[in-house]
Amino acid sequence: MNPSGPVPQKCWLAMRPNLNSLINLHSPLRLLVFSPKFSSASFFCNPAVASPIALRSATKSSVGTRAATTSRLLLCRCTCTTMATAPPPPEAVVPVRDKIELTEVERKIFDRLLATLRHFNFSTELRVAGGWVRDKLLGKECYDIDIAIDNMSGSDFVDKVKEYLESVNEVAQGVGVIARNPDQSKHLETARMRLFDQWIDFVNLRSEDYSENSRIPTMKFGTAEEDAYRRDLTINSLFYNINKSSVEDLTGRGIADLKSGRIVTPLPPKETFLDDPLRVLRAIRFGARFEFKIDEDLKEAARCEEVKNALAAKISKERVGTEIELMISGNQPVKAMSYITDLTLYPIVFCLPPNRQPEVSDGCQTQSMVYLDAAWSLIHSIGYTSFTDQQRRLALYSALFLPYRNMTYKDAKGKRMPVVNYIFRDSLKQKASDPDLVIKVHQSIDKFTTLIPSFTSKEETMPPEVDQEMEFADVPTTSKLRISTGFLLREVKDLWRIALLLSTMLHPSDLASSSMEDNGKPELDKMKDLFKVVEAAILELGLDNVWDMKPLINGKEIMSVLQLKSGGPLVKEWQQKILSWQLAHPTGTADECLEWMKETHCSKRAKTE
Repeated sequence: MNPSGPVPQKCWLAMRPNLNSLINLHSPLRLLVFSPKFSSASFFCNPAVASPIALRSATKSSVGTRAATTSRLLLCRCTCTTMATAPPPPEAVVPVRDKIELTEVERKIFDRLLATLRHFNFSTELRVAGGWVRDKLLGKECYDIDIAIDNMSGSDFVDKVKEYLESVNEVAQGVGVIARNPDQSKHLETARMRLFDQWIDFVNLRSEDYSENSRIPTMKFGTAEEDAYRRDLTINSLFYNINKSSVEDLTGRGIADLKSGRIVTPLPPKETFLDDPLRVLRAIRFGARFEFKIDEDLKEAARCEEVKNALAAKISKERVGTEIELMISGNQPVKAMSYITDLTLYPIVFCLPPNRQPEVSDGCQTQSMVYLDAAWSLIHSIGYTSFTDQQRRLALYSALFLPYRNMTYKDAKGKRMPVVNYIFRDSLKQKASDPDLVIKVHQSIDKFTTLIPSFTSKEETMPPEVDQEMEFADVPTTSKLRISTGFLLREVKDLWRIALLLSTMLHPSDLASSSMEDNGKPELDKMKDLFKVVEAAILELGLDNVWDMKPLINGKEIMSVLQLKSGGPLVKEWQQKILSWQLAHPTGTADECLEWMKETHCSKRAKTE
């Protein structure tokens, strides 16, 4: 799928005004989309989320509290299809190739491996396993080649390949062994080497026996059929026999499930998941990635309390975080998160801390999906390539955790910390910078939202973030807007487009769309237009990369003008004033700034005296 293309079969929902709130009703608001083709109902882009969902909201008033009123739902544009519960049609719905076509590099790699067998007169059979076979049959290029060996370990075979290459005056590159690491789902020692600038992994065929309280299996040599059945999904159980140049479907349904676009486990799903609960998340990830139908028995097993408890107890947070990261960075993040919500895995995956303030409402999971869906749709509407990979993933994380942005908890030292920090560091074990960046985006949203009217109004208005105590009576309103926006961008830096994206989602309609209300534009287009207007205005003000702007006057010079012997709050105050002057005078020089500072200081000193 081309991620920059149109979003297929998308269901998009946003609430206005104030997407950040829930609708406060005495009775739940039931949002269901019915399709005449099917007997089931669907919600969002994932038709599996079919249960009635209650959205609640407390409406805000500028004059204290008042009786809650029903908020308007200005948009519910749903064009999603529904996943049928009936058995799949027998005909193929996914184009699958009849045979695997090797690239020139792949042919050279396999030739060297087969030559090794001939050189040592081995009867060994070599098979490429898993994802490479699946992707090649789907017509996709794959550079992740895993070789399964039937009668020796991977490290033993790699030693023989190295010995053969040296005998024909070729150099073996990158030979090494990756030790077992059960916590990272590495149950078996893996040997690696580099052939024709491509990494190849080697392991032996194996069978697995699981103990009741562990997801770490006892490994032993197995047959190709045993190895196929111990795989997570049938579409990942296919082999390409290098010796015979043929595809092997030893479960008897791998190719059929690939053609029909189904996510199915080789063994009964509950047994498969209890053996290794991580497979639940892998099934979700592959189902979303390929937009395949997840088998109903698999879904029922995933919802089972026994499986959910095993997922919470037996799987490391690092592995959960890795799967979530792959989903968020993938081509269908909304579909993946929708599956997690529908399969009631959300509180297991995104575990929240105790002692939260305020308490989490029943609608937070629903809000998370609304925000994520809206952000993903808006990214595509604005232009997928307008954001870097890192910006997209941070935007989606920021949207997903938006309902928790004002929640805190007490850490082990009794310090109040953002709940978002806990989700990243404790629930997902993600890299340390992620929570800091997402929290920074969340903290900037309110400031961005208050500045938007100044960018969209046809009349000059006082930006709300300008410090009124600063003596800028002679500065035009546009300069004051530049100052306020400049300080905000210096806080959020290159994440400002993400903050603007979320701010346009939360921006009240009466401030932005009065001129667009009657032209029939969908709500998504209005948000895109608002984003583009503000983005263009910020760029026109020359504020992109403003966070790299250096002060024209340093601390020592400030102390000299103020006749101070040491720094302190006064120096810090003047540093802010100097930055404000620079933002108001983008072409100003250091001498002009210094002269302004002396005049301002002397004038203030005279008034004080």
